[in-house]
Amino acid sequence: MSQEPDVLTRRHFLRTSILGAALSWTVPIFVERTFSLLNAKAAESASQIATGKDHPILVVLQLAGGNDGLNAVIPFADDAYYRARPTINIPKDKVLTLDDYVGFNPRMAPLKRLYDQGQLALLQGVGYPNPNRSHFRSTEIWQTASDADRFIRTGWLGRYFDNCCTGEDPTTGVSVGSQLPQAFTAEQTTGIAFTPGGRLGFGKEPNTSEQVVFDELNGISQDHDFSGGGSIGSIAGPNESSLSAIEYLQRTALDARVGSDKIGPILKQVKAEATYPKTPLGNELSLIARLISGGLPTRVYYTSQGGYDTHSAQENSHNNLLSQLAEALFAFSQDLTAKGIFDRVLVMTFSEFGRRVAENASRGTDHGTAAPMFICGGNIKPGLYGKHPSLDRLDQGDLIHTVDFRSVYASILQKWMQAPASKILGRGFTELGFV
Repeated sequence: MSQEPDVLTRRHFLRTSILGAALSWTVPIFVERTFSLLNAKAAESASQIATGKDHPILVVLQLAGGNDGLNAVIPFADDAYYRARPTINIPKDKVLTLDDYVGFNPRMAPLKRLYDQGQLALLQGVGYPNPNRSHFRSTEIWQTASDADRFIRTGWLGRYFDNCCTGEDPTTGVSVGSQLPQAFTAEQTTGIAFTPGGRLGFGKEPNTSEQVVFDELNGISQDHDFSGGGSIGSIAGPNESSLSAIEYLQRTALDARVGSDKIGPILKQVKAEATYPKTPLGNELSLIARLISGGLPTRVYYTSQGGYDTHSAQENSHNNLLSQLAEALFAFSQDLTAKGIFDRVLVMTFSEFGRRVAENASRGTDHGTAAPMFICGGNIKPGLYGKHPSLDRLDQGDLIHTVDFRSVYASILQKWMQAPASKILGRGFTELGFV
């Protein structure tokens, strides 16, 4: 029997019942104060109504490790590409052409179909000034939308939540994984994470020791019904500065329980309308599609596909990853199109950086800079955007970006999410026309 996803939270507190037991002596005092604070916040946000079920939806898909854009979107008309990659290049006669210069890797045929159907936009040469080639730091820059020489505590989606989602359901942001991404970090705690198929936390087994401990921590009886959401699910998340550590833990547990009791029934009732590949990414996008079609009031979903750090023997591993990506996205589009809701969904892929132009001695590629992004949806403006970076004019062997990734964010925030992009990103960026 398959397991329902487990709901987790930012602090991973659900992993240990010991912690809950250690804190249980404080419950009477803190429960009273916590609910007092929650009631106050509810009063402040009484005029706000959750709009997630009707709002446009963003699905962020991270290609973790640094996707080799030059072997995903091939500049087949440029001899410099073949000179730089004598053993790992994609032959011209195999390329799925998009124009007279670039085309898709042949393993990405399903994405070419989406492109031809008008449901895919390709953004070329996306990066940022003074690029960082560290996985950790570059990912942080993309997650926070910061300049390369600045460190920002909150994530770009967290600032969206703070500015546009106060008072809404804790499932406004949902991440498929063991923890929330840095992009979700906000002044007010927003979002839940869940792992598909695991046994931890608030899954199928209603009386696990972890669930019982945290229900007791929050004064919740085992027969309490959260299926309707109630007032807890429609008020703002806590501001960490106004809650003690234990109160924060209590509130996060409540949000997780509310999210779990909403997600479980949806996944039992909603079925896929397309055949997904039997891959981790296929399973995750299938889950997201079921949550969207089931009416979960989520504005932002986040998931990732790893394995793109291809330093050696790149050809087979990278081609397989691209095939899995293309097949999963195509199934996702078919599923939501069949359900009549793909017009409400925009999928954005990103990777922390691309790869160097020249292949290395191990028939792989090393950390580079600019790379393509894919935008998929039923109501986007398809086509090629941005100029492909020059292969003749390089920066120490790396591509020079032609599109700032924050222009992509600004376009999505302003035009798709109907949010004040310049306020969220800290300044204005040129918007692109794919929305």
